[in-house]
Amino acid sequence: MIYEKNVIMKRPLKVDIRFASVYPNLYKTAMSSLGYQIIYGMINERKDSWCERVVYPDTRSIESNSPLKDFDIISFSLQYEQDYFNMLEMLKKAEIPIRRKDRKVKNDFDKKKSEYPLIIAGGPCATSNPMPISDFIDIFIIGEFEPILNDFLDLYKKLKYPIKQLESFLSLKGIYLPSVNNKVKRIIVEDMDHAYHVTNPIIAKAEKKEDEDSLPVFGNSILLNVSRGCTRGCRFCMSGYLYRPLRETKLQKLFDVAEKARANTGLKKVSLIGAAVSDYSKIDELIKGLLDKGFQISTPSMRIESITTKSLNSLKKSGAKTITIAPESIYPLRKSINKNIPDEKIFEIIKKATELGLNLKLYFLIGLINETKEDIEELALYIKKIHSLKDKNSIRFSINPLIPKPHTPMQWEGYDLKDIKSKMKYLKKELKGIDVKFDSPKMGLIQYVLSCKGKEVGNILEKSLDLKIPVKEWEKQSKGYYIKNSNKDNITSNNSNILSGVLGSETKLPWENIDIGLNENFLKEERKKIFNYENTEWCQRASCYKCGICK
Repeated sequence: MIYEKNVIMKRPLKVDIRFASVYPNLYKTAMSSLGYQIIYGMINERKDSWCERVVYPDTRSIESNSPLKDFDIISFSLQYEQDYFNMLEMLKKAEIPIRRKDRKVKNDFDKKKSEYPLIIAGGPCATSNPMPISDFIDIFIIGEFEPILNDFLDLYKKLKYPIKQLESFLSLKGIYLPSVNNKVKRIIVEDMDHAYHVTNPIIAKAEKKEDEDSLPVFGNSILLNVSRGCTRGCRFCMSGYLYRPLRETKLQKLFDVAEKARANTGLKKVSLIGAAVSDYSKIDELIKGLLDKGFQISTPSMRIESITTKSLNSLKKSGAKTITIAPESIYPLRKSINKNIPDEKIFEIIKKATELGLNLKLYFLIGLINETKEDIEELALYIKKIHSLKDKNSIRFSINPLIPKPHTPMQWEGYDLKDIKSKMKYLKKELKGIDVKFDSPKMGLIQYVLSCKGKEVGNILEKSLDLKIPVKEWEKQSKGYYIKNSNKDNITSNNSNILSGVLGSETKLPWENIDIGLNENFLKEERKKIFNYENTEWCQRASCYKCGICK
């Protein structure tokens, strides 16, 4: 049993809008999501609305134990494509038809709402490519919800029959209606000092020791929104393209938020949250300032390029036990995906961390589009070399298949299950006895289909509620978006015969109506650079390379 403090309770009959914020994943993940807590805090600051949380596998709210059908609006936070299965399962368990067309509207003019709630979705998955789940959702929020959240609720209140008047929501920025298939531009918070910062986080405690595994991933901590967006330009990273440009919260604002949250909750632990926390322009001052104020500090992951000896010492002093870094691959491949980090820098960080007694977790990718058999053999040797540096502290490795993602230079690629399996098999054999976690090639295939395909995937998702979907059915969807010109330019799968970045005949991408502001020609040029092992400088240090975001 988990007990919570700082839960917001209201009287249902005293509010105009009951809003169910649904996280279709486990509680420990939900309560470590800053975005999820932001929505909760923002809505509950309104007197006319009550936001309650519903977390998988439950279909009743944590606050009042109300069933999903009792709410006016159901909002799904979609952080991971695999959560689509949980989302549909929750709707089915709640006795809400999963398809939009099956959710009938009452012809009752005395009532404002339909027989079922308005169902909306947001988060990175909904923003990048809503098409696979477009038959299930009424409204998608493209980008960050904060800039329009209050306007959205005001409009909902104003409309007599919101479920019948969906097109009225197109008056707001960042709204995509699958029923209309409108073109939409992403919306984001432009000034982080005016973003919503959580100063009264929910605190969770376990009644028994066996319940501790369900506690939030970051523990009870103040989630400090250091920055959003990243312009390092790693060519496989969707969030690095979706949420450009880099936006930082001012140093004093962060100190103020931390102090206020501590005063409200008594918490002393701070988790630094951002796509590239160690890229924060005043990271050393931030860490030192928080330490001087008596806070403990943790950070989910750090960019190798911007880690300093000073920041490692500060994290150790703060009580940090583990740091997570992502070398991704051997140097030539790392450079080709725009992580031009020399091996010397990586080994310097590993050596310093081990000297300080810090544990290390390192992430690697396989299945890059220019990757050869020889590269995989070299990767095995590289991991063995890092492992040999282990002393009393632990060094753990995670090897994951690369998943092509929308709005990245990889968006035209397919997913070669056979190739990934073969590479995994080799690495498992070579790295036997080393602490390595291998992600499932099959789950990578499914994630790829859910990431990059269109409306047709909705049929497979619906079938999955009652049947186990054969791998072959997922594989049918796993081809890329270009027709090959020749063996030389075969780019529909990841294999060692790829010698060129030249694209074949182009087909339309499912997410063509979702405009996140990027110039497609920029993405194509970045794709060519993969094959040329060519670097694109970080725009914080170089001149603008015209990705399109800053116009």
